[in-house]
Amino acid sequence: MRVVTVGTGGAAGWPEPGCRCASCRRQLLDGSARGQSTIVVDDVMRLGVEDAAGTTGADAAGTTGADAAGTTGADAAGYRVRRVADARDTGAPGGLGGWDVTGPDGGRLLYAARPGAVPVPPEGTAAYDIALLDLLGEPAQLGLLRARGLITAGTVTAVAFADHRVPSEGELERRCGFWGAALPRDGDAVTTVRSEENKLWPGVGGPWRVLVLGGARSGKSERAELRLAGEPDVTYVATGPSGEAGSAGDPEWVARVAAHRARRPSWWRTVETTDLAGVLREARGAVLIDGIGTWLAAVMDECGAWDGPAEAAGRPEAGSAARLAERIARLVGAWRQTGAHVVAVSDETGLGVVPGTRAGRLFRDELGRLNRLLAAESEETELVVAGRTLPL
Repeated sequence: MRVVTVGTGGAAGWPEPGCRCASCRRQLLDGSARGQSTIVVDDVMRLGVEDAAGTTGADAAGTTGADAAGTTGADAAGYRVRRVADARDTGAPGGLGGWDVTGPDGGRLLYAARPGAVPVPPEGTAAYDIALLDLLGEPAQLGLLRARGLITAGTVTAVAFADHRVPSEGELERRCGFWGAALPRDGDAVTTVRSEENKLWPGVGGPWRVLVLGGARSGKSERAELRLAGEPDVTYVATGPSGEAGSAGDPEWVARVAAHRARRPSWWRTVETTDLAGVLREARGAVLIDGIGTWLAAVMDECGAWDGPAEAAGRPEAGSAARLAERIARLVGAWRQTGAHVVAVSDETGLGVVPGTRAGRLFRDELGRLNRLLAAESEETELVVAGRTLPL
């Protein structure tokens, strides 16, 4: 099967005509443009945003895109085309989430119907050879389709509907890198033939450690979750109080936890523990740790280390400092030797005012040292500031 991406932008392309947003302005200044997303399959069938509404899009067989998309279950020029439901059920005609196309040669294609669509193939569907999805609207659909075996290591997955929902082409390319998705341009051909342009997703082939740093409300947790959206097997490790009981009834903390849970894909497993070393030793899939700062605070509680190191031998603090150092060493050692793909979130506390208490200064210093140790053993480290990401 061969799919030509005639247009790869959003419903109105990218930049969007008349839009003054920063993303569209960057596209104009860079001289980059993507037309309204439209594909042509094997030079005989055309599908695009307009076809989702059933208004235009005649194919080689003389039927409209809506008819070819299986309203009557008919074949079109030897192609079997079926409508796929939309997980979001946004009220589009027929609840259309996308098209499932099987060619005469048995090649299979999944194509999202429009920006925001999340196609959900029914149970028993065979794996796809090519999938073009709106990963800007819902990147986690890629992980779910991989978990269901519908997108495999042999599937060429590509981004459709690239538009001003992402700040720039550069950021979109970075996201495609950790999603394992191709980013075609207008006029490119996407085929099932392996090539440098069509790099197939290899899965988690071994350890890969990423440390995501940021200040309060910087967007660091969202960035970490985004990095693992395409993974089929994710364990989320919560290191802080998990709810009302763990937070002593603090309603603000309960609300934070609820917001995090609502944002995460429902099929991710959640583990609540401070035994990060144990998790890292046993994990083999993808692991998201959120976060290192809450882990350190909990471990300092467990070790009774808030009074800091002793100034003289024989003081009780000497034992607590040694216990804390041992727990940190175990974590760093497990991080260094893990066989998993791990993304950990940590607070960057060294850029603000000096804490007014001894305990606050101790925590800041210990976390700063721990961040340095983990960053030194990581393949990637990122700093998130005001929602923007800076690779370090």
